[in-house]
Amino acid sequence: MRPFNHKSCFPWRSGCYFTLLVDGPRFFPRMLDAIREASDFICLEMYLMESGKVAGRFITALVAARQRGVRVFVLLDDFGSHALDQADRRRMTNAGIHLQFFNPFRWQRLYASLPRDHRKLLLVDGELAFVGGAGITDEFQHPTRPALSWRETMVQIEGPVVQDWLDLFSRSWQQASGQPCHLPVVVPAARQEDQLGRVSIAEGRGRQEINRSLIKRSRNAERRIWICTPYFIVSRKLRHTLRRMARAGLDVRVMVPGPISDHPWVRHASRGYYTRLLRQGVRIFEYQPRFLHAKIQLCDNWASIGSSNLDRWNQRWNLDANQEIDDPRFATAIAEMFEADLRHCHEIRYEDWLIRPASQRIREWFWGRCVRLLDVLVRLLQRRHTRRETDGD
Repeated sequence: MRPFNHKSCFPWRSGCYFTLLVDGPRFFPRMLDAIREASDFICLEMYLMESGKVAGRFITALVAARQRGVRVFVLLDDFGSHALDQADRRRMTNAGIHLQFFNPFRWQRLYASLPRDHRKLLLVDGELAFVGGAGITDEFQHPTRPALSWRETMVQIEGPVVQDWLDLFSRSWQQASGQPCHLPVVVPAARQEDQLGRVSIAEGRGRQEINRSLIKRSRNAERRIWICTPYFIVSRKLRHTLRRMARAGLDVRVMVPGPISDHPWVRHASRGYYTRLLRQGVRIFEYQPRFLHAKIQLCDNWASIGSSNLDRWNQRWNLDANQEIDDPRFATAIAEMFEADLRHCHEIRYEDWLIRPASQRIREWFWGRCVRLLDVLVRLLQRRHTRRETDGD
């Protein structure tokens, strides 16, 4: 399929090269090697960063980079990094690392604290970037029980599109700190692999390119729509699109976590959507061995990988960013990875789903109502905040 020309923040860029990295034991060493080889600057933007073995290795590598004269900028979400202890924070600041926290969380200003920086980005020298769904925590590479490490995917990025990730980081840094980070303008050389890529972003109640791209690509797909997400509380528009395309005969698959989840209630709530999807021909797979945290969409030869969970909370409040790739070679790699994961899934069959136990139906109903109640409460907070702003004017 040809790239769409709908309005977006960043353009499609040719001359790129993308490498798929599956699970922490593969992507963490690549990221650490890139930090160790940095010569000019390092930008790290993370939602999750918690003190532990993995964070310790990253902090050691960042401090060593700073000691050899590399400029290091670390932007962490204040809520997502609450488990990063003060000792680790001091290690970075004492080394001269620029450490900034996005939107400090305060209960007394709850509404203003809801927007979070959910992006996951490592950028080195303006030449190399890593993007995906992983945080700097031991959950992605468990030090004592590796079989329980979260299932995650990252993508290594080279070529001209890296300049857009650098621009996005600079904007986020200025938004969080109020000061520019004064990074150089870098235009990476085109790669001979010549893959096509675009940065797609979400900005809470503002720009929503990620969800819009998925819906448009799904509506124009000719063969397949495959989605992997840890939290399947997606919009009504996307659910309608998936059902319609499945009725049209496309191969529509959704892969979600099975019994192992960091938020089990979300699984129960999302199962409330299964009946209508299954009835229309959407195939649903629940991943069994460990928690599935990867965020991947594949429509024919177009793929999107990044930080967006596609859930309604993300779309309403969070800053997110995905790497879109339109390339048959990369799509083949994604499909092979997806099919390998399917071998560890339990497929939900429509006829079996109809006879599930009453206790399961009650959990779906209860947690589905809780999600709706949460939406109502957030809207009330929003109206109250708007009234206060109006009264203040």
